[in-house]
Amino acid sequence: MTDRSSNAGCFAGGGAIYGLGIIGAWVFFFQQADAFWEFVGAFFQGIFWPAFMVYEVFLALVE
Repeated sequence: MTDRSSNAGCFAGGGAIYGLGIIGAWVFFFQQADAFWEFVGAFFQGIFWPAFMVYEVFLALVE
């Protein structure tokens, strides 16, 4: 039988990079927020920043 745990750490780097991106996005968006609801929005923008980035890239390609 094969050992399934031999590749367990193979893809762990992607999660670390995404985690650092979330922290960086939170720092960026929290610095721009002034009101309570802007901080709430900054929290969600920090989590979903790759979706916002891809959307903006697609908008730029269409133009």
